[in-house]
Amino acid sequence: MKKTDFQVSNKKPEVHINKPADQKFWQKQGPFSLWYFILVMIMFYLLQSAMQAKREEIPYSQFQEYLSRGQVAECIIKEKIITGTLNLTDKKSGKPRHFVTVPLYNADLANALEKQGVKYSVAIESHFLRDLLFVWVIPFAIIFLLWGVLSRKMGSAGMNFLNIGKNKAHIHAETEQQVTFKDAAGVDEAKQELGEVIEFLRNPEHFQRLGGHMPKGALLVGPPGTGKTLLARAVSGEAGVPFFNISGSDFVEMFVGVGAARVRDLFEQARTKEPCIIFIDELDAIGRQRGGPVVMGGHDEREQTLNQLLVEMDGFDTSKGVVVLSATNRPEVLDKALLRPGRFDRQIVVDKPDFKGRMDILKIHTAELKLAPDVDLGIIARRTPGFVGADLANVANEAAILAARMNREAITTGDFEAAIDRVIAGPEKKSSTLSPEEKHRVAYHESGHTLTAKLVPSSEPVHKVSIIPRGIGALGYTLQVPEKEKFLATKEELLDQVAVLLGGRVSEEVVLGDISTGAQNDLERASELARDMASTYGMSEELGPITFGKKEKSLFLGTNFAEEKNYSEETARVIDKEVTRVIQESYQRVRKLLQENRAALDSLATELEEKEVLSGEEVEAIIKGAKA
Repeated sequence: MKKTDFQVSNKKPEVHINKPADQKFWQKQGPFSLWYFILVMIMFYLLQSAMQAKREEIPYSQFQEYLSRGQVAECIIKEKIITGTLNLTDKKSGKPRHFVTVPLYNADLANALEKQGVKYSVAIESHFLRDLLFVWVIPFAIIFLLWGVLSRKMGSAGMNFLNIGKNKAHIHAETEQQVTFKDAAGVDEAKQELGEVIEFLRNPEHFQRLGGHMPKGALLVGPPGTGKTLLARAVSGEAGVPFFNISGSDFVEMFVGVGAARVRDLFEQARTKEPCIIFIDELDAIGRQRGGPVVMGGHDEREQTLNQLLVEMDGFDTSKGVVVLSATNRPEVLDKALLRPGRFDRQIVVDKPDFKGRMDILKIHTAELKLAPDVDLGIIARRTPGFVGADLANVANEAAILAARMNREAITTGDFEAAIDRVIAGPEKKSSTLSPEEKHRVAYHESGHTLTAKLVPSSEPVHKVSIIPRGIGALGYTLQVPEKEKFLATKEELLDQVAVLLGGRVSEEVVLGDISTGAQNDLERASELARDMASTYGMSEELGPITFGKKEKSLFLGTNFAEEKNYSEETARVIDKEVTRVIQESYQRVRKLLQENRAALDSLATELEEKEVLSGEEVEAIIKGAKA
């Protein structure tokens, strides 16, 4: 039994790989072409045929007759043929006649034919084409075919020795970029920042006439799924310039120096197609801070790649129209040299969209969907705080799938509600059937969360409560939706959040007289929130307005990677004591609230156990009825 909050999912953008449209098949560069070999062999055959055409082919018996008359001037005897010149002249040209004949090396047969006066000749069957095909063409074709297959297989593992230093950028021509700023919603501030980049690519003279120059690079930072890659493609589409798209991991291979070579090759190609945009996705793959022990007397491959990237960005001519865009959700791990002015001059935050931004994103993703008249995108946007563009696209797609599964003619509000629940808490586990005892306990657990959320002053409104198992280990959930966007939280609001988290555990103890393992996640989150209040937010009266512990935390991923303990053991005991005090006081507070409103708690649990799902309006009506 877990109270599920909003989660941000990490979705990967589709990569379209396009080949340059202006490259013809005969322009492909390569060390050898089989067609060249065939052409040479045909020319050789024609030349040989032309040389043989100048010689007169005579029967062997005629040759012996010429020989007996003394009319053979000279001859060359080879293994299978005899060539030479006769003392006779050609009537048309007046030149000596050249002959060729095939000898018969069976002397007895030749003598017998001569005695009988038989004119005979010896013919050699020509196997030129067969020899050409089986001795030259087919063996070489098999060799080149095997070489091509092995090269592709080795290339996929990073071992293609013919183009190992070539970059893997996907080049999109300016005519292929159909993405514009109209396709990127909820990021108005980022689009305004990037507008100057577009203006520079369209009209660089506007900036150069006053002596100014465009920043060399712009770094897009933000949580996963907020549309950083989409924004970069939109900049290229708006400016109408070629777009070089490559991931940071594509530079690094197992061979030292390959990454640096690919960086050089990428920037050389970009300079030939300026004005253009180079977009490096997941920059933290090669741009992490340098340092640490030196291995084998030099930098590792990743640091060499980063060094080459720094050199290339320093070598940019700012009067040229080449702009470098990059994206990352880990800006805190990037090397300082990469972020200094002159390289990535601007850092543009692409944050989670607000209510208006979610509305605009939903309009884009539902433009091609057939919606029922009752669908209100404003309600859906209000129900999805914390969702990024990828989450909203997933919600729209899931709603369409659910409607199609039910054979509806249009997508209804209920389909969107079910899709949001699926994205937040996972799919319904219809195969998991709770026993009556477990269902009774889960109902009281979730009713405890719900009633506490309604009783504490600053809690967010309850939108839905369910005891249908979902996802991994979630036997039920209480969904709260904020009425407005909030960026700060007061001490009282945090204490109310701790109280709501403890409501399920307290309800089990008050009503059933025993506790279960279902509150494990609630207790974990409540303890973490209480510890942050004491050690991070300075909200402890005993400790004072002091922060303890230096945490290395991702700005957008929300994950603690390491913590430097900069306080004594005595202070640690005081922090633990404060965490225990906050949890125990909140626990007793919730116990008192639920005991005083026991009738409402029982009514909620009874209705929830019967219906399994209650809306916010139903919860409000049940509580009011119990108080009356």
